[in-house]
Amino acid sequence: MDGQFSEAKAAAVGRVCVPRFSSATHGARCLRRSEGARHHPCTTLKKNICGGCNQVHWGWYDRRTRRVRDLSSGDTHIYLEIEVRRVQCKNCGHVKRERLDFLADNPFYTKRFAYYVGRRCRQATIKDVAQELKLDWDSVKTLEMQYMRAQLTRVGIPGPKAIGIDEISIRKGHTYRIVVSDLIRRRPIWFGGADRKEASMALFYDWLGEKKTRGIRLAVMDMWKPFYNVTTARAPQAAILYDKFHIMSHLGDALDEVRKSEYRRLSGQDRSYIKGQKYTLLSRRENLTLKGRQALKKVLAANKRLNTAYLLRESFGQLWDYESEGWARRFFENWRASLKWQRLQPYEKFAEMIDRHWDGIAAYCKPENKVSLGFVEGLNNKIRVIQRRAYGLRDEEYLRLKVLTCMLPRL
Repeated sequence: MDGQFSEAKAAAVGRVCVPRFSSATHGARCLRRSEGARHHPCTTLKKNICGGCNQVHWGWYDRRTRRVRDLSSGDTHIYLEIEVRRVQCKNCGHVKRERLDFLADNPFYTKRFAYYVGRRCRQATIKDVAQELKLDWDSVKTLEMQYMRAQLTRVGIPGPKAIGIDEISIRKGHTYRIVVSDLIRRRPIWFGGADRKEASMALFYDWLGEKKTRGIRLAVMDMWKPFYNVTTARAPQAAILYDKFHIMSHLGDALDEVRKSEYRRLSGQDRSYIKGQKYTLLSRRENLTLKGRQALKKVLAANKRLNTAYLLRESFGQLWDYESEGWARRFFENWRASLKWQRLQPYEKFAEMIDRHWDGIAAYCKPENKVSLGFVEGLNNKIRVIQRRAYGLRDEEYLRLKVLTCMLPRL
């Protein structure tokens, strides 16, 4: 009567009574049953999966209770007490912990808690997240890396049609890594190499595979020769397009050379107009403040050669507006002819460089090659923000994951 009353009371408050497990003599495991339930067959052993090789086992080697942290409720931390078993795997030849899919790679946290930590680390630093969640710094980093690997596993290896190739510096001393982006999906797809030489560039095509390499129809890059050589050899069907922003950067360097030569040539009051106006000249007019526009007007009025160089640089950007290669070539020849008698030696060298790489510039005139050329530079800025926020990253694998997942949706 007392047992029936306790069960009814437990059901009334939303609890479920379960039979107790106990260890019998000689290590046997049995289930306490009521007298009327002895005619039922014995329960079968639980299926356990080896955490090393995924081999299925019936039974276990030993077991223990472990506390695992789960998602918090408000400001209250929640821990789960679960039974974790070990199996003696004949396939591995060792005693291994069973695989539990709801646990993270760090078995003291659930997978959904690891994903929450990974989502927080997209907006905050590891140190800030560790302080907020009362975790160790290394634990936060491990959980975030599992989250980022899960993101990459979900998207898989793409079959890009248009790629952007660029290099980034990961530390001082000319240490570079190559970043390849999918310009249609607008996300980075590969980060690697030991430098920016041909052997490192070939690693990308080895990773992509021959079948998907044949699907590339456009490759956007700067005028770095190893990138061009490897791409033409491994993907000969792809059109080569040189990045507009790198070309305009070379033209900005030529303008700065003119500014320096004029500063050395002049003296006194004429020199004072040029001093400290480097970034005023290199910036686009629409990006300048009112004070910057007034300073630019003053500099261009004081020096005729700088005025000519500035106008030539501003007009060169029209080259990418043409839809016919013939008209684009005519514009370039007219622009090049306007350099005659101007004594702008850096501009003449720039024009010779454009003439040597004309095929990669004129390719933008074709309608099928009209892709966004600013994504690669925007990605480089995003990578620099990641590096600056962490005050530099020594773990290259962590940097690789951060770069490859910075444009992916959340899990």
